[in-house]
Amino acid sequence: MVSIWDTNIQFLQGVGPRRAGELEKELNIKTFDDLIRHYPFRYIDRTRFYAINEIDPELAYIQIRGVVRDMKIVGSGPRKQRLVILLADPTGTVELVFFKGVRWIKDKIMLHTEYIVFGKPTLFNGRINLVHPDMDIPDDQGLRGSAGLQAVYSSTESLRDRGFTQKIFSRLIAQTLTRLEGHITETLPDTLIRTLKLMPLAMALEEIHFPKNLKNLQAAQTRLKFEELFYIQLGLLRQRSVRLRAEDGLPFLSVGKAFRDCYNKLPFELTGAQKRVIKEIRADLKSGQQMNRLLQGDVGSGKTLVALLSALIAVDNGFQACIMAPTEILANQHYQTVCRFLEGQDVQIALLTGSTRQADRKVLHEALLDGSLDLLIGTHALIEDTVTFKNLGFVVIDEQHRFGVEQRARLWKKTEGSPPHILVMTATPIPRTLAMTLYGDLDISVIDDMPPGRQPVQTVRYPASRRSAVYTFMRGQIREGRQVYIVYPLIRESEKLDYENLETGYRDITAAFPAPLYSVAVVHGQQKAEDKAFDMNMFVKGKAQILIATSVIEVGVDVPNATVMVIESAERFGLSQLHQLRGRVGRGAEKSYCILMTGNALSKEARERLKLMCESNNGFEIAEADMRLRGPGDLEGTAQSGLAFDLHIANLAKDGQILEWARLEAGKILDEDPLLEQPKNKLLQHQLKVLGNRQADYSKIS
Repeated sequence: MVSIWDTNIQFLQGVGPRRAGELEKELNIKTFDDLIRHYPFRYIDRTRFYAINEIDPELAYIQIRGVVRDMKIVGSGPRKQRLVILLADPTGTVELVFFKGVRWIKDKIMLHTEYIVFGKPTLFNGRINLVHPDMDIPDDQGLRGSAGLQAVYSSTESLRDRGFTQKIFSRLIAQTLTRLEGHITETLPDTLIRTLKLMPLAMALEEIHFPKNLKNLQAAQTRLKFEELFYIQLGLLRQRSVRLRAEDGLPFLSVGKAFRDCYNKLPFELTGAQKRVIKEIRADLKSGQQMNRLLQGDVGSGKTLVALLSALIAVDNGFQACIMAPTEILANQHYQTVCRFLEGQDVQIALLTGSTRQADRKVLHEALLDGSLDLLIGTHALIEDTVTFKNLGFVVIDEQHRFGVEQRARLWKKTEGSPPHILVMTATPIPRTLAMTLYGDLDISVIDDMPPGRQPVQTVRYPASRRSAVYTFMRGQIREGRQVYIVYPLIRESEKLDYENLETGYRDITAAFPAPLYSVAVVHGQQKAEDKAFDMNMFVKGKAQILIATSVIEVGVDVPNATVMVIESAERFGLSQLHQLRGRVGRGAEKSYCILMTGNALSKEARERLKLMCESNNGFEIAEADMRLRGPGDLEGTAQSGLAFDLHIANLAKDGQILEWARLEAGKILDEDPLLEQPKNKLLQHQLKVLGNRQADYSKIS
């Protein structure tokens, strides 16, 4: 039997199949449940009325009450026409301007009639007006929440163009809540609601959309945020509980020749953090349980070496290992690094990327199947169906957020029997709340110190008007034998975006740094693989002093001789991305510099971001600030909905306390009943199943 929650929204009055299709396409709203969970992202206080002579263009949304004195269509041609309505109150007049739906609105609005008008004041040609405001007749009481705190819902330009106003969203949600009366059953156990003093679900859903007052709104938000985060934490912690109780992990009991030979031949001492992390991994590998560990560490902190030494423990125990990287550049980098560390040792290594020739692939596949190949390094080519291991025991996934969960899950099928141990690595420092949510089922290790001799990178901001001074500094560094990166956010010029771009930049740089005195290489995502490899090798081998690139070089380039990173239009990049790019320099013993080039007009938020970059080299501090400024999903180049689960109301950047509270309560329940088998936890088990149906369970894939 289909639940009323699953009823298609086309059956709401005023929707129908066409409008329902538009809402599904634009906002993924298909059912009553989807619509009710489309929570407001802010609220407007509509308890105050302004007099017209109080209106200021600096104000946010305002509400006024007045009479329509005049109305006329201005301009010729359907695209240039606008409707101008003159609204008056005892203190003055103001124009209301409509550019869309001109004829329809004119027929609907009545002269000499009083309206409540709500909108954003703007200044045009020295006069204040309101563009496309809401207009209601004062005695229109048919709409829930038409006064007081009024919800504002996220929408799209396409929906707004089709007439989906905020008023229509409110009407549809009010209608849906009426249809659901008597069908809203609790999703949290009564004991939890009573103990934690949470608002009942039915009341919370009413108050979140149509709050009676601020106190009720805050209580509704707390209830719904807690529930959302509680079930995410309960699911993650239960997965971890299941994994830790399972005894199907491959036991790697000995450390043998491969590990010892590599360790003893290292030309430097491991840092204290590297040694600590290897001990943590070693304990996992001996435990008889499958390892699922996240390894965090800033760019250049030595994660690759830790991953290699850990993989060699698998080799010493008769198993194969693989390292999967998101780009060919990074896979090649890992391959070269590993070959350097294992030179002269009896460990068979191979590289597999999209560029690997067919003849080489055949040899490689045979070596994987007969077990003669110990360690395979590659890109997503590793998860192709043709790639099969004899006995895969250890998997390293680098920069994991670049891979989809389903892609990573395919590694699972590369071997029979017990699952391989998993080590996930990221150079993007992850704020604690995000790590608890994205990786709450994993054990976390952090390399929090840098190899000796590494100096912090000096970071400065320069406006574009001081470019000649930057070029002079670059020439001085090149004269001393150093190399320079210049990174651009765009490949080609955009009419809409007035930012420096790679093509124009290349022309400017080759003019300022002419051949044969200087050699300039170029790398970007739209090049052929062989062209990219050629230019990259020119720079790596020191034959090119300047590398012009897009952010494709954010991961995977290690040139110790490069001491200057110039980032054009730095205001376009997020903090975490800027920090990653900065990590490309400072990899040698020489003093290194990061120069943030910006336009002259910067937003307040951009100034704050760039100021922090100049003041801090701490990746975790920067990541916390980035999440606070931009939201959690954007840390990985996506919106919050790009996370591995849906967050309808909670915000990881702002709701850290509720998250910790939810995790604490979930932990208490699982301490008493690790698999949720007791009758009193039947509702929890059911809710996890309902939520789990919305996304596949990859509990053993990090």
